[in-house]
Amino acid sequence: MAVTRSLRLVERDASGVDLAFRADVLAGLAEPQKAIPARWFYDDIGSALFEDITRLPEYYPTRAETEILADRPGEIAALIGEGRAVVEFGSGSSVKTPLLLSAIRPSAYVPLDIAGDFLRASAAALAEKFPGLPVWPVEADFMRRVELPAEVADLPKLGFFPGSTIGNMIARTATDLLRSMRATLGEGALLLIGMDLVKEEDVLLAAYDDEQGVTARFNLNLAERVNRELGGDIPVDKLRHEARWNDTFARIEMHLVAAEDFAFTVSGRSFAMRAGESIHTENSHKFTKRSAQLLLAAGGWEPRARWTDLGRQFSLVLAEAARPRSAP
Repeated sequence: MAVTRSLRLVERDASGVDLAFRADVLAGLAEPQKAIPARWFYDDIGSALFEDITRLPEYYPTRAETEILADRPGEIAALIGEGRAVVEFGSGSSVKTPLLLSAIRPSAYVPLDIAGDFLRASAAALAEKFPGLPVWPVEADFMRRVELPAEVADLPKLGFFPGSTIGNMIARTATDLLRSMRATLGEGALLLIGMDLVKEEDVLLAAYDDEQGVTARFNLNLAERVNRELGGDIPVDKLRHEARWNDTFARIEMHLVAAEDFAFTVSGRSFAMRAGESIHTENSHKFTKRSAQLLLAAGGWEPRARWTDLGRQFSLVLAEAARPRSAP
């Protein structure tokens, strides 16, 4: 079955600028520690660069998560059951999705992504692999509750959130997102979520600062996107990519660091950076079994099963929407 219909839920102004993107960039650049949320990496160029990252020898998460899905299809399918509508949050190229869809025989597939052209191309490619499966792509910011297509409203749902994207957020934001996912998916929903594990610092740093410089290009593309879409004049050649391990918060941080003092404008607003100052562009939190379970519980989900790859680098957790309670 071909892609049935593509929904667009992104708010743009008359010139086509994503209003949320502009608001986040202007607010973040005005902070003492400049920052831009990691979800804005993923325009079409950034999405393609990230797919290149997933194939790098240093970047273990994609291989580890794919290993779990490929080696445990029977166990995963037995717990999920057949006939659910799979809603993938931040679907990207949907590389891992066919492994899941083949195992559980869903009733529909709803990929959600903010990069519209990339989303529609990936959805079309997946629809060719599964000709009998209704595919309903939705261009939306999944950080907020999303209204799903009416055709899947009454179907039981499985949320799919691979890649440990949940680790990109601080605890408060991650909790809000998990609660939003629960609201989007409804009562009785399940969530299959990837969560990267704490490991040796050198392994982590290499995964976010590869020898070929692909991650650096991915990071710098965020500044280039600001210039392209928001009328910015950030001197990208005066920025350098840096990955840092923050042990206090158990996370890798990515920064764009100024090599020298400079001034710039974005959407008519003036900003400046001093040499050594940075724009904080990404967190990638790493989890233990207990911290993962605590985060899911705070977000309204009860863990039901957990799998790791043979190297114990990555985990895939199946959780169920918790029933509302008035007291402990």
